[in-house]
Amino acid sequence: MRRLRIKRYLFTGLLTFIPLWVTWLVFKFVLGLLAGIGTPLVAAFLAATGRASPALGEALNRGWLLFVLALVLTLLALYLLGWLANRVIGQRLLEAFDGLLARIPLVQTIYGGTKKLMAVLQQKPSGVQRVVLIDFPRKGMKVVGFVTRVMTEQGSGREMAAVYIPTTPNPTGGYLEVVPVDELTPTDWTMDQAMAFIISGGAVAPDTLPASPATLSHPQDRT
Repeated sequence: MRRLRIKRYLFTGLLTFIPLWVTWLVFKFVLGLLAGIGTPLVAAFLAATGRASPALGEALNRGWLLFVLALVLTLLALYLLGWLANRVIGQRLLEAFDGLLARIPLVQTIYGGTKKLMAVLQQKPSGVQRVVLIDFPRKGMKVVGFVTRVMTEQGSGREMAAVYIPTTPNPTGGYLEVVPVDELTPTDWTMDQAMAFIISGGAVAPDTLPASPATLSHPQDRT
């Protein structure tokens, strides 16, 4: 009896710990990514401070302090960039910056493609639901995807959708599939609901799941 109680407590503790662990992994990845942007500037500042005042430089040379300063610097820079982008002069500067990057072939391919993807995900789609379900990696298995573009197939004239499939629990990596529009399963999920579903590994999800068009058109006989 005591052994069963110990196993039950350990299992309950594990189930309580896993959501905290996954949340920490996601936040650690995001915060580490943001801090990594500002780390070179903070490191240069600390190096200059150390040359001017060795005692102060040694006092500030702490790993956790470098991380916090880099994170704060990056968040401040992002805020200022957002504020500037909403001003006329800022928009002109960004347009000039885009024109400069357009002259660099490889950089323009990466920068332009990423910028278009962010713009597409922020806009409401016309004609096709943004959040969909598709058969992947095989028929009968469903994954959540985001429709980024609808194209027309030459010859057949079929509408084909480019669908980005993010991975769990890190949605920054994923796959790109081209799927016929009539094989998409539309949902009424918002982007926030879909991201919560993906990051949580399906734990945060609606009570019902949309049926695929094939299921609706060919329902199974019930006895």
